[in-house]
Amino acid sequence: MHMHGKLIESGGINLDNTEENCGCRTIICSIEEENQVGLRRYLTFILPGLIIWGVLYHFLAPAANWLTYDLFHLAPQTRLASAVEFFIFELPKVLMLLTFVVFGVGIIRSFFTPERTRKMLAGRREFLGNVLAGALGIVTPFCSCSAVPLFIGFVTTGVPLGVTLSFLISAPMVNEVALVLLYGLFGWKVAAIYLSTGLAIAIISGWVIGRLGMERHIEGWVYETPVGLANGDEDKISWAMRIHYGLDAVREIMGKVWPYVVAGIAVGAGIHGYVPEGVMAGIMGKQWWAVPASVFLGIPMYSNAAGIIPVVQALLGKGAALGTVLAFMMSVIALSLPEFIILRKVLKPRLIAVVIGVVGVGITTVGYLFNLLPVQKIVETGIGHM
Repeated sequence: MHMHGKLIESGGINLDNTEENCGCRTIICSIEEENQVGLRRYLTFILPGLIIWGVLYHFLAPAANWLTYDLFHLAPQTRLASAVEFFIFELPKVLMLLTFVVFGVGIIRSFFTPERTRKMLAGRREFLGNVLAGALGIVTPFCSCSAVPLFIGFVTTGVPLGVTLSFLISAPMVNEVALVLLYGLFGWKVAAIYLSTGLAIAIISGWVIGRLGMERHIEGWVYETPVGLANGDEDKISWAMRIHYGLDAVREIMGKVWPYVVAGIAVGAGIHGYVPEGVMAGIMGKQWWAVPASVFLGIPMYSNAAGIIPVVQALLGKGAALGTVLAFMMSVIALSLPEFIILRKVLKPRLIAVVIGVVGVGITTVGYLFNLLPVQKIVETGIGHM
């Protein structure tokens, strides 16, 4: 028997290995079949759901009008009716848009895990690295609680400080929630303005901080932290699992942001219905002090895009200047005080102050620029229905 085994092995055949290989192929085939069944099951529900979504979205405006004036019998042209119609129309519209886009971005993010992002940025030269980091910040999962582990992972694997900060500035400011809300409330032009200016601030701020050579202001223990290597399994995920990730993203993100959406739209509805036309021009207009004041006002406010953008829509509708409001919104989202408190674990106070100063100057510059340029008409189509 021993000789027989040797002969088989010398001929390039091993019975034990052959049995193991057959078993592995059977398992692989079984997994692939399960993935196909799961994909068909998801598509069975998703495709009809998209059709229903499109029909409901098309009838939101007439439904809001009917509910306000026919069901609730509110008198037209009154402040209460205007506020109620605004709330009934905007709330489901924003929630539906968010659900649709968050699902799609959740699938995209299955290709861009934080580990893969870190690997793509490691060793990149500055500026090109800043550009890539800013772009990856849009599609990589991020929240304030993940800022510290992401920072440690990036810095300890060779990602330059400036490139790392470009990512940490871009990720909370230029995300799918902000872009969807801006598109839904103002149209694609305003969303494109926010996307381009937000990326520019993240890229330039990170590059400037990188040029300042402030690595010594990172807490020393950061470089002593062991970091695991990326497992590289992102490409092996089945499409059924990617759809599952998209659905998980909807549950997780919508579960967190819907209270902010409701509160933001409620405040926006109140401003829309009860604040007189043009009153905001005297507070958040084009005065020289309005932009920096809006930036300082936004820093301590604890909100996110879901809560602040509906308020911004109402402010613009009441006469606030686009540049001033844009600076206020960016300050609230990008210069969040809670996030910097969290980052204090890894950054020394001087570096935090530099980050706030550089980003604040960038936001203020954007505010002045859009107040000077004739871009106010861009928002007219977005707020014309208000």
